[in-house]
Amino acid sequence: MKDKIFGVLQRVGRSFMLPIAVLPVAGLLLGIGSSFTNETTIATYGLQSILGNGTMLHALLVIISKAGNVIFDNLPIIFAVGVAIGMAKAEKEVAALSAMISFFVMHASINAVLVVSGKILADGSIADNVLDGTIASVCGIQSLQMGVFGGIIVGLGVAALHNRYHKIVLPSALSFFGGSRFVPIISTVVYVGVGILMYFIWPAVQNGIFALGGLVTGTGYFGTLVFGIIKRALIPFGLHHVFYMPFWQTAVGGTMMVDGNLIQGGQNIFFAQLASPDVTHFSADATRYFSGEFIFMIFGLPGAALAMYRCAKPEKKKAAGGLLLSAALACMFTGITEPLEFSFLFVAPALFAVQVILAGSAYMIAHVLNIAVGLTFSGGILDLFIFGILQGNAKTSWMRIIPVGIIYFLLYYFIFSFLIKKYDFKTPGREDDDEETKLYTKADVNARNTANSRQSETDGKQGGTDDEKSAAIARGLGGKKNITSVDCCATRLRCSIENPELVDEKLLKATGAVGVVKRGQGIQVIYGPQVTVIKSNLEAYLAQIGDEDEVDRPAEVQRSEQPVTDSQPVTDSQPEAGVSEQVPAESVQLQTSSHILYSPLKGKAAPISESPDEAFASKAMGDGYMVMPEDGTVVAPEDGTVLFVFPSKHAIGMKAADGTEYLLHIGVDTVKLDGKGFEVFVTDGQQVHQGDKLMEFDLSFIREHAASEACMVIFTGLTSADSLNLTKEGMVDRLEAIGEIHK
Repeated sequence: MKDKIFGVLQRVGRSFMLPIAVLPVAGLLLGIGSSFTNETTIATYGLQSILGNGTMLHALLVIISKAGNVIFDNLPIIFAVGVAIGMAKAEKEVAALSAMISFFVMHASINAVLVVSGKILADGSIADNVLDGTIASVCGIQSLQMGVFGGIIVGLGVAALHNRYHKIVLPSALSFFGGSRFVPIISTVVYVGVGILMYFIWPAVQNGIFALGGLVTGTGYFGTLVFGIIKRALIPFGLHHVFYMPFWQTAVGGTMMVDGNLIQGGQNIFFAQLASPDVTHFSADATRYFSGEFIFMIFGLPGAALAMYRCAKPEKKKAAGGLLLSAALACMFTGITEPLEFSFLFVAPALFAVQVILAGSAYMIAHVLNIAVGLTFSGGILDLFIFGILQGNAKTSWMRIIPVGIIYFLLYYFIFSFLIKKYDFKTPGREDDDEETKLYTKADVNARNTANSRQSETDGKQGGTDDEKSAAIARGLGGKKNITSVDCCATRLRCSIENPELVDEKLLKATGAVGVVKRGQGIQVIYGPQVTVIKSNLEAYLAQIGDEDEVDRPAEVQRSEQPVTDSQPVTDSQPEAGVSEQVPAESVQLQTSSHILYSPLKGKAAPISESPDEAFASKAMGDGYMVMPEDGTVVAPEDGTVLFVFPSKHAIGMKAADGTEYLLHIGVDTVKLDGKGFEVFVTDGQQVHQGDKLMEFDLSFIREHAASEACMVIFTGLTSADSLNLTKEGMVDRLEAIGEIHK
């Protein structure tokens, strides 16, 4: 359980990195734009003629400032999408879209409840009895002020729904909406409920967050010390993002009114003050969660690097020096500490403990000295220049960093030198003669920590690279190296391959495929409506294996692996599904009735075996017939119900009054036309009568842009006991009887 929780927290921490990664560019834009449009700064440096109001540069810098500020203003939705992407296990683009939709739905639902309850008045104003700052505009929607917590709630929730349902297999009639297509649907429904629920519970949660924030800020300098120690101590576990993000972005890190707006979170407060022309000194209470980083990143850790270099063996000093110098420069200029921290963490954890204590104290000292320098991501020279030096010492007290930093440089140097020599720590350059001089990374640490458990995890794995069905499909397609892309429609797995000769049709059919269509380097493997799940599994399998891994995998799939064919595919080159479960032959009652077939089109009728599409011609999708149309009018051949209209309008699923299900499919490969040339007059679930117009299509357009204008009528639920007889071939009129199905 502990390992599972730890793993989840690591994933949550990593998911924060995508939205956090956009902050540096946003901060740079806002910092540069705000600095050089500030009248005091312009006057101080005598730049009125270049940067003064009315100049081209001033206008450009205003635009830059606005561009940076809009990112900070919309961090909640950025976190919603970013966290969903980070937490989703596959098909991340679906999770991203679902998160964005859910974010809007949740806040729209909250807004509706606020309006109904009278907290938002009819004219859009906020009622007098509402506490200031509790209702704010979120992407143009008046909603509860949830900050990035709102985005995180959406991101984590949607990711959970996505991971649970992106492979769902729905009944045949609804199979088009299965797999990843189901995720935005269920997410929308769920977050309507979440929005309503948040109206009732968020005020209590918000009060708790404010109370926690008050407790943190109330502990003063000691609280800052504890924060710094915990943050640095979590670095090896990758959980520091989970820890510090609430302090940076939510009320846990404090609240402040800036220019009439309630701002939550230390980083948000700093940037709000940065954009304000009325601030005389940035709040050190807000910046205490990061200002101390400049002390040990620019000064302290380079001192540790110098100590490791001086302690290196003479014959290895040159190699160690080059590595340590580059790592120290990266730390100083960008604030990237991993190469240095993980090098001594790997070989001497005691040194990392020293780093944790010293770094934690740096946060506290910066707070004590009222140093208020902001940052976007990490405390390097670049951030110090933009958010400290450019803003002026009067606003930031950045000059105090230098004497404190020098002291920290000496502390790191002498403490590290003493401990390395006393305990003979194998820091870079002190390795045994047969060992390579190198800097270690987080990957090295993780590899060491998980080496014992990785084998057992592999042995017990039931999915992933041990997915025998996906392995067989990959082998049937010629191996991973032969597969250049994987996609699907509603019934077909569509793959592009390098060498068609490597495709093994027998092996593919052994995985449950009812047909294989080869078109040059394009391969279509027909599985039916469950293909979206098969595609997801195959993509996950290909992502996890190396090019050489599949060599040792079983070449065949056990018969037990074959999917139960309880549903038949419905489409051609792409038709999506709306078909019913196939009834096992042994359970079918003997019947003597017949179902008369009436043509929905005017044209030349022929057996389905003459279809220009191999998948239809092979009856892989079911028996039926085809019509080469003379015009573009399609009518209902009998009374029944419209099961579905395919989004690209080229196919309609129907169900007759006696329960017979069939697909009307216009043309071959017409799904790629994306609805162009088609006009549909019915909707899903609509009852129709014989002769009602279902669709019109531009016959000339279809002939010009599709592989064929041939129209197929496919009966998708026939059993082995049923037989279809075409009694008339050649020219037929609409609603003319042309055959029957004996049941």
